[in-house]
Amino acid sequence: LGLGVFLGFLIGYSRLAYVVLYPLLVGFNTIPKVALVPLLAIWFGIGALPAVITAFTLAFFPIVVNVAAGLATVEPEMQDVLRSLGASPWEVFQKVGFPHSLPYLFASLKVAISQAFIGSVISETVASNRGIGYVIVSASSSFNVPLAFLAILTLAAMGIVLYACFALIEQRTIHWAR
Repeated sequence: LGLGVFLGFLIGYSRLAYVVLYPLLVGFNTIPKVALVPLLAIWFGIGALPAVITAFTLAFFPIVVNVAAGLATVEPEMQDVLRSLGASPWEVFQKVGFPHSLPYLFASLKVAISQAFIGSVISETVASNRGIGYVIVSASSSFNVPLAFLAILTLAAMGIVLYACFALIEQRTIHWAR
C-alpha cells in the first residue's frame, strides 16, 4: 500500500518518473499474476508468503495509477495561485496535490482490496495447505459441493465487509469530497 501510494505520488508529480516508471508498471501489470503463483511457491514455499505477494502484485497497480491520476488532474491554476503567493513545491503538494488525490486514493483502495483478496485466494488454491482457497479446492476434489459453496459465500461476505470498511473510512476521511 505504502509503496503504491509513494510511486503514485512520484509518477503524478514528476514527468521524468512518469516517463521512466509508468511503462515498466504497465508491462508488469500485463503479466497474469496467476502464472506467478507456482514460481512464488517454488521460491518461498507453500504457505502465506506466496498469497501475500500475489495479493500485493494485484493491489499495487490500481493504487499507483489512481494516485498518479489524482495528482495529474490538479488544476494548474490552483498551483499557479499558490506559487504566486510564494509557496514551495512541497507546500503546493501539501495544500493542493495531496488533498486532490485523496478521493482517487480511496477509490483505488476499494478496488485494490478486492484485487488483493482475489489474489490471496487464487494463491491459496495453488500454493497453500490452508486458507479458504485451499478449502474450496479440497472440497471440490472430494465432491463436497456444499462446503465449496459455503467457502465461496464466506469469501463474498468477507469481500463485502472489507469493501464496506474502506468505504466507511473514505466517508470519515474525505467527507468534503462528496
